[in-house]
Amino acid sequence: MQSIAAEHNLSETAFIRPLEDREWEIRWMTPVTEVDLCGHATLASAAVVRRFLDPDVSNIRFRSRSGLLSVRFDGEDMEMDFPARPALVADTKGALADALGTEPVSEWLADYYLAELETESAVRDLNPHMGRVAALGHTGVIVTARGHDVDFVSRFFAPAAGVPEDPVTGSAHCTLAPFWAERLGKQDLLARQVSRRGGRVICRVRGDRVGIAGCAIHFMQGVIELD
Repeated sequence: MQSIAAEHNLSETAFIRPLEDREWEIRWMTPVTEVDLCGHATLASAAVVRRFLDPDVSNIRFRSRSGLLSVRFDGEDMEMDFPARPALVADTKGALADALGTEPVSEWLADYYLAELETESAVRDLNPHMGRVAALGHTGVIVTARGHDVDFVSRFFAPAAGVPEDPVTGSAHCTLAPFWAERLGKQDLLARQVSRRGGRVICRVRGDRVGIAGCAIHFMQGVIELD
């Protein structure tokens, strides 16, 4: 699986296999390592299950390193049920600012570092030092700010995991959603990850769970030949 993910050279490649009672095992690999949670590859896996493997299913359950995850279908839209990962205040003693090339408004830590910046423009214009980001540990760094036409924007950098910048990061929104829900006083949030490819993310905070909604487009089908 790791070799296939390295050959794909995408942020993450998901691998699924059927279990009993219409459940599935799911694992995610970056080009260099296995990770505990991934949103967009889970969304894609659910779309594949429904289109090709179990067309009548309305709620898919995945067993993973992060526990039981479910994906609920509503027409073409899908909502993933993920664990919330609230962040705690952190003090990196200037290391995070040095890696990002700017001073954060606040610094936090969950599974990833979280840096809050002053404006959406600051997030969009950021050009971090990837070697220093990789040296921070904790897999990656989320950078976020309030948005102009959405509740918040973000970017995600994980060079230590072979992902200099991820296009859209579901696992990061497990931290971002509760972070911004508390600040904005609302449980339903509209977000945008402002990477070069980018994407819109619908978040719903439900206690210790986060609903992350979106859709998937099928664009390729093929065969992998193994020696």
